[in-house]
Amino acid sequence: MAGIGLSKEARDGSLRLFVILVPMTIFVGAAIASLINLDGFFAVAKAMNDWILATFSSLISWAVFGFVLTCIAVVVSPLGRVTIGGAGAQPILKPWSWFSITLCTTIATGILFWAMAEPLFHLYDPGGTGRGIAAASAEAEHFSLVSLFMHWTISPYAIYTVAALTFALAYHNLGKPYSVSGPFVALLGRPLPVAIAAILDAAILLALVMGMAASLGAGMLLLSGGIADVTGLPSGPLSLALVALGIGFVVLISSLTGLMKGIRILSVTNIWFFFAFIGFILVFGPTGEMFSKGGKAVLGYGSEFLDRSLMIGTASSDHEWAKGWTTFYFANWLAWAPVTAMFLGRIARGYSVRAFVLVNLLLPALFSMLWMTAFGVFAMDVDLAQGGVLKETLDAHGPESVMFRALAELPLSTLMVPILLLLSFISYVTAADSNTEAISQICKTHTHAMSEADEIEPSAPRLKIIWVILLCLLAWIMVAFSGIDGVRMLSNVGGLPALFVVLGLQACLLRMMLQSKALNAPRDAA
Repeated sequence: MAGIGLSKEARDGSLRLFVILVPMTIFVGAAIASLINLDGFFAVAKAMNDWILATFSSLISWAVFGFVLTCIAVVVSPLGRVTIGGAGAQPILKPWSWFSITLCTTIATGILFWAMAEPLFHLYDPGGTGRGIAAASAEAEHFSLVSLFMHWTISPYAIYTVAALTFALAYHNLGKPYSVSGPFVALLGRPLPVAIAAILDAAILLALVMGMAASLGAGMLLLSGGIADVTGLPSGPLSLALVALGIGFVVLISSLTGLMKGIRILSVTNIWFFFAFIGFILVFGPTGEMFSKGGKAVLGYGSEFLDRSLMIGTASSDHEWAKGWTTFYFANWLAWAPVTAMFLGRIARGYSVRAFVLVNLLLPALFSMLWMTAFGVFAMDVDLAQGGVLKETLDAHGPESVMFRALAELPLSTLMVPILLLLSFISYVTAADSNTEAISQICKTHTHAMSEADEIEPSAPRLKIIWVILLCLLAWIMVAFSGIDGVRMLSNVGGLPALFVVLGLQACLLRMMLQSKALNAPRDAA
């Protein structure tokens, strides 16, 4: 292992073998355990997940609400005027490319996999028994949409924004190390001990790798199910393997071409596909109901935001439901946040802090709100109008089949299904591309700040190849032979250490608010 890619990495320092090998060993071990004893593996993963939700649910809820407040405070404070990289810093990316890469990095296949499946869960189980809402009622539809907004808009993007902004300022403005532990140097005033920094980075890297495996598994199921729908071929280990091979191949090509080529081109292309797809649903779906029900849900989201964020007031009657859904989602977003934040922070140089909050929080949240409204209302409308046809599909074939069944109710469905497959493919590739870049960087010891060329050129190619192959292979093994429920729960377990990491980053960001003038000082080109 020690010789991987040294010709390219030598100038940046040595590989961090502990940070590489510990997550890799645990990840491989989890895949092997799922094959040897699936029931035991799932039971252990579920027990760990249940304990975290039962013990830390309130802390997670309050922390995420605090991240939202922190983002607001940053925007209105003098820190909002600070330029990332210091006064005079030039942007790495143009605004549209920056937004495209940021959005694609954070959504992966999530909004495709769950946009029509999740609202059906809430439609037939609206907040558990505590709220007293009748299943499949108008009130249940409203509850479902508000729940989608809770899980996919402001709160989760606040998690990413706090972590990424802290990293951006620590790295670009203060010159701290390029690692998850880097910003803590600014908070503590001294470097972390090498061993503690390595343990911290390894733990967070493991959480991200588990999350990427779960997301890749969902993407593989979605693509394999769609191919089966189009061709009539069975969805099994062979088709899943071909999907994994295709994803891995394109991820490698894109990631090895650098920030300004592969990632940028794929992200911009993906964004236009997203807008075209949502436009198609708005035109051919129940447009009036989408805007009517979506508008009411926005008002409901605003009025219930405090109660549902903190599980108080009207939301206090459905704690168990909230733990299984809202807290579960927040833990998953937290698991991705620290390492993803490194990439999001790295590409933000040259823009103001306020622009950062706009691009990383407000615009993605608004996009997700529009997307979830269109697809959520459409799915529920189709299901209720046709006697639960989508619910039957969900129960019989899983969430990956719901969107394909729903699209069959629209014109041009034979054209839209292949487009959905292409969109699903590109979506995961773009997210995996950027996160693979962050993984490769965290696995190295950086002895100096990156130059402008380093910021946009591909790095650690052999390391990326190893991680991409490993992720695709093990995700295929789990999905084809074990299922992804266990690894999804393990990925959520990573949300616990990530919670404390992001809380630490929040403390660092609050401290930076007190020294905004120093942060905006021009930095040397070196």
